[in-house]
Amino acid sequence: MKNISVAVVGATGAVGREMIRALHQSMLPIAKITLFASPRSVGMQLSSDFGNLTIQPLCPGCFRGIDIALFSAGSSVSREVAPRAVAEGAIVIDNSSCWRQDASVPLVVPEVNPAFSHQGIIANPNCSTIQMVVALHPIHKRWGIKRVVVSTYQAVSGSGHRGSAELQRQIGLYPDNDLFDTSHFGQPILNNVIPIIGEMQPDGFTSEEHKMRFETRKILAAPELLVSATTVRVPVFVGHAEAVTLELLHPADPDEVRMLLHSSPGMQVLDDGADRQPMPILSASCDDVMVGRIRRDPVFDNGLSLWIVANNLRKGAALNAVQIAKLLYNGR
Repeated sequence: MKNISVAVVGATGAVGREMIRALHQSMLPIAKITLFASPRSVGMQLSSDFGNLTIQPLCPGCFRGIDIALFSAGSSVSREVAPRAVAEGAIVIDNSSCWRQDASVPLVVPEVNPAFSHQGIIANPNCSTIQMVVALHPIHKRWGIKRVVVSTYQAVSGSGHRGSAELQRQIGLYPDNDLFDTSHFGQPILNNVIPIIGEMQPDGFTSEEHKMRFETRKILAAPELLVSATTVRVPVFVGHAEAVTLELLHPADPDEVRMLLHSSPGMQVLDDGADRQPMPILSASCDDVMVGRIRRDPVFDNGLSLWIVANNLRKGAALNAVQIAKLLYNGR
């Protein structure tokens, strides 16, 4: 097997650190791993499963000799640096929103659309989109989906280290709410839910909700699919949850849905009454997408409702990127 050289851009962030961990667990034959981050982190030592690694500067020529570069440093960095990395010989897997709606860039979830062509950049979808399409894909193939209505319950780590740190500080100060630092979320997140993730758009939806709509259509190759999302931040550190209601083109028996999802890749069905259902606390030790509360829904003809939970830092970001890297390595 050919050894490869891998880079992680944004290595000091929450997702970047998970990328390093997932790479070590992937069994890819990695000969060298190079870490990049913001200028203020250059020179620092990062303890990792690969040993102590020094953060390198992003500079011209730094991607020469690198086979695959995983980016998790934000859209502005990806927009500026990813094309240069490709020009210097690397294949980029980008976790930002920068390239997701570019028609020339594949948006990939390996359980859904593993066969893709690329021009040097592959986009990793939004965390909330990834877990939803893993569950929706086999349902769509079997019965067809006409419309999707989803409400999310998204962990603070989805907004990075600052979100987790703000919740942790508020826990330490409770019940002195007047002392809460709300600089990151704008409102207290402890004992609260915030029904805005991303920027408000002219149509009343947010940028996060738009991502779920447009990315789901692109990944499922279903441009006419109707998707309505309400995305909500909740005081949970790790693990996104979603309540999803579908209108199917053909009727589906919930037991058949359970059997289908149980046999589909990357999923666990936990749907045995009140004691065995997906919860964010379970996602800390689970890389699969967990699905439960599968039931007929009376609102739509051929309605189906389900509850979906996944680790937003792992399958929702880092692990999905590393799975794409494995597809590349295996020549898919």
